Amino acid sequence: MRIDLSSTSWGRVIAVTIAGTAICIAAAFFVDSFNFPSLSPDALRWAQLTDLLLPLVLGGSFFFFLMFKMRQLAIAQKELSIVAATDSLTAVFNRGAFSMLVEAYLDQARSHSVVNAGALLIVDADHFKTINDRFGHDCGDQALKLIARTIQGQLRGADIVGRIGGEEFAVFLPGADSSQSWLVAEGIRRRIREVEFYPGERPCPLSVSIGGIAFSGPTTYADMFQAADKHLYKAKSNGRDQVSFETTASRGRPDGDTATVH
Repeated sequence: MRIDLSSTSWGRVIAVTIAGTAICIAAAFFVDSFNFPSLSPDALRWAQLTDLLLPLVLGGSFFFFLMFKMRQLAIAQKELSIVAATDSLTAVFNRGAFSMLVEAYLDQARSHSVVNAGALLIVDADHFKTINDRFGHDCGDQALKLIARTIQGQLRGADIVGRIGGEEFAVFLPGADSSQSWLVAEGIRRRIREVEFYPGERPCPLSVSIGGIAFSGPTTYADMFQAADKHLYKAKSNGRDQVSFETTASRGRPDGDTATVH
């Protein structure tokens, strides 16, 4: 994840410093201008020089220091917000941040500011306990990192992925139709199946089961998650390493149900 520094750039620091200093200089000249007519030429030059240099040195230093500290604070806040929203192991969104982003999209969809369509996928690593038991938890962590990177490699720019459980990930595909969502889900499954994972120099094939739902029309995150989780259970009970998928009609009622088995 990248930190957006547009509001904390050096250009902003310099611009505010220059503007603030200029205002201080103008104020000093304005206040002192009432005394200028009564001053001698030498005294006038000295007064004008003082009105220029004093705000320039003191005001410029003050505004630069203030903006520099505000920049540092803004960067620290951005970094903390990213840390708070990120799963520390896989570097994808954590459960809370993921659900918040999905709910925000659905709220905008209800107000028609974004496309009221998309899909939710739940991706669960197959037989993950066996990996931990055979190779240890460190290898299990490496497997989760590989799965997370593979999922990210199959997504579009607007798609988001989060780790919502121990070995469970969720993917939200805003604006995707059912065929696009199906292709993404199947692409994730195939690519993870092709990943080379050799813990302790011994091959250990990875696979995932995926439950998904595509929606078109008003819905909620809770309803989508419940439907996708139901299809995840179906994929796992049918033998794992497969996708079970549902498409909803405009009012959120199922109008289709498909599954593929590897």
